[in-house]
Amino acid sequence: MARGAHQARVLNRRAISGLQHNFRGGTLEWSAVRDLWRVKPGSKVSLAAIDTASTPGLKGGREAAAAARPASLQTLAPLQDKLWAESTRCLLVILQGMDAAGKDGTVKHVFEGLNPEAIRTTEFKVPTSEELAHDFLWRISRALPRRGQIGVFNRSQYEDVVAVRVRKNVPESVWRPRFRSIAEFERALVHEGTTIVKCFLHISKDEQKKRFEERLRLPDKRWKFSPDDLIDRNFWDAYRRAYEEAISATSTDHAPWYIIPADHKWYLHWAVDVVLVETLQEMDPHYPDPPNLDGIQVL
Repeated sequence: MARGAHQARVLNRRAISGLQHNFRGGTLEWSAVRDLWRVKPGSKVSLAAIDTASTPGLKGGREAAAAARPASLQTLAPLQDKLWAESTRCLLVILQGMDAAGKDGTVKHVFEGLNPEAIRTTEFKVPTSEELAHDFLWRISRALPRRGQIGVFNRSQYEDVVAVRVRKNVPESVWRPRFRSIAEFERALVHEGTTIVKCFLHISKDEQKKRFEERLRLPDKRWKFSPDDLIDRNFWDAYRRAYEEAISATSTDHAPWYIIPADHKWYLHWAVDVVLVETLQEMDPHYPDPPNLDGIQVL
């Protein structure tokens, strides 16, 4: 065995050391690792109590996380293919977090190597005049994945209970009832066959500062920087409180939140990989039974 291949296998084992795992059909399966980050329904979230630089569940650091990626992709790809072929259900992945939390990079990393035809990615920016002329869930409904797809929301309906609250775009009498509207909306989606996972990418204020400075310094990242980001940074504590309340109010058994420490991007990507693998394994998609092909000949 080549030395590099041996090291990769060692690091891959190290990455999941201490966790329940097994191999079935040559495919790695994790057992409830996502519960490390899952927010229990009815619990009161305190983001300050969660270390943004921690790496629970992962041993071996950056190298181990990178080495675990091939096994994750080996598991994700056939599960996605079966979900696409089945075309009776879909998966919706929601990514939220402070500015520079790593949402774009997570989309790029986690879904690399999967079938792009079966993925629908939507980035929600400041609402347009047309979107503002409708209820706040109108633009969300239009972006939902079709059956068989994995939908990815880079920001989501939660902007309408977090950002609008902090910026005082609407009064509390408007944003607070939206918690219930969102919960009912998500419950209806699940009832119709959509599995929902919501990931909060949890970074520190110091890490955000480093990433902003990197964006200003590096030519290939400057395009990402906006002066408005600094305005929002001034309201860091208010955003945290808003997220804490939103997550506490809307983490349910059918649409759970996962708070993932995100100061280390390599850990963040590994963790989201794990959440997706476990969720799709729980969904357990299958290739549909073929029609009766008896007597058919290819000439």
